[in-house]
Formats: sequence, structure tokens, C-alpha cells
Amino acid sequence: MEETGKAKLAVWKFASCDGCQLSLLDCEDEFLAVADAVEIAHFPEATRASAPGPYDLSLVEGSIATEADRARILEVRKQSKRVVTIGACAAAGGIQALRNGRDVAAFAAAVYAQPQYIDALAASTPIADHIDVDFELRGCPINKRQLLEVISAFLVERRPAIPTHSVCLECKARGVVCVMAAGSEPCMGPVTQAGCGAICPAYRRGCYGCYGPMEQPNTAALARQWADLGVSRRRIHDAFRSFNAAAPAFKAEADAHAD
Repeated sequence: MEETGKAKLAVWKFASCDGCQLSLLDCEDEFLAVADAVEIAHFPEATRASAPGPYDLSLVEGSIATEADRARILEVRKQSKRVVTIGACAAAGGIQALRNGRDVAAFAAAVYAQPQYIDALAASTPIADHIDVDFELRGCPINKRQLLEVISAFLVERRPAIPTHSVCLECKARGVVCVMAAGSEPCMGPVTQAGCGAICPAYRRGCYGCYGPMEQPNTAALARQWADLGVSRRRIHDAFRSFNAAAPAFKAEADAHAD
């Protein structure tokens, strides 16, 4: 802590769309309360002002996609007492992890007139692949109320109260009829961590897995259920290789259904 008694908060961006940082700004009145409780020492999305470390808490959005990213995240870890990753990119590689295992040089040549200037690693990897992290907050984007819970928990040095059960429990809590059981609609809910409030099933659409794998997901059983519904191996593969493509449980199931 600083002599002011306020903890120093830093927010860092790596390869991402900024959506999770915007979730913090979208807290509006609650964000003002956070600003009163902490010193926002580094947050380029919100202010040009930046104070040097060390920082009591660093929130990290985005995956590691370049050599510069890889070097910078090591510096963030050195300067931070606690590091919390926020969002699917930081926790599981994000959409950009779809390139993993593919010919990145060929992609660059097809898109850019001068691909030699593109500095990208062959794979987009989660922050935890490079440094120790103290907590991962899932979501694409994150739930702003969960974010406030995480910040509050670390400020008073307790474990964040974030659920690790599946989206199915959120469906039950809302009284949403199971789209798989009643409508034969493929749904990632049984293996996806809660947090969204079961938005898609509430509109009779299957869950897309935005919050990544729940605690101990049985992905093989869900894949068999999808197959029984007539879902192709290719579609099963693609479902597990989306927002959280680099999450080990989802990656393993996607690989099991690769052509």
C-alpha cells in the first residue's frame, strides 16, 4: 500500500478487443466507488496519467501474441503484487487462438501487402502460460459485477466468490427450459462456467461457451450427446475451438474431433 492508504491498481492490454476493459468502465457509479477506494495508477483506456509501480493489483486483458508481448508480461508480473487475468483472451487465448496450429505466415501473406512487417508468434497463448497468475476471471466479455467482486476481494485479501459451476444451473435458476432436452438444440452449457446468466438459452439458443470450461467439465459426454442429435464431427470441433480455443479441456475435445 502507498502512504495514502490506497492500493495501486493497474490495467494492462495485450492482444484483445478492449471489451473487458470497457466492462470496467461500464460499471459507471460502481467504478467511481472503485476509483475512490484505490489509486488507478495505470489504465490507458481511461486516462493518460500513469504512475510507476509497484502495483498492488494488476488486471490483464488479452493474450500473448508477439515477442514484445512476451517480454512485457514478465515486467508486469515483476511490478505487481497480484495479477488477475480478465476475459477469454487472457485466460484461454481468445478468438486469435484459432490460428494456433495453422500456417500464420500464409495468413499474413494473404491479408497484408507487406507481411514481412508483421511480428506475430505462431500461437496466441493465455497469460498463465508465461507467468504465475493469482486469479482468472472468465468471459467474452467479462461480467462487470464479477469484476467488481474480484477487485473488492483482492483489496481485502480474500478469495473472490466466483461460481465454477455450469451454465445449466443458471438456466434452472431462471426457469429456462433446457434447449437440448426440449428442443434438441446443441448447447455448450453443460461444460461452460456460469457467469452470463444463461443469456442464449433464455432465447432458445444453445450456449456458445463464452465463459470457458467449468470446473471438471465432461466434454466427451457432451460431444456424444451432440453426436446423438446428429451434429457433425466438424461442428463439434468448431464449437470447442471458439472463444476459449486454448483452454486445455476445450482444446483436447476439439482435437479429438479434428478431421
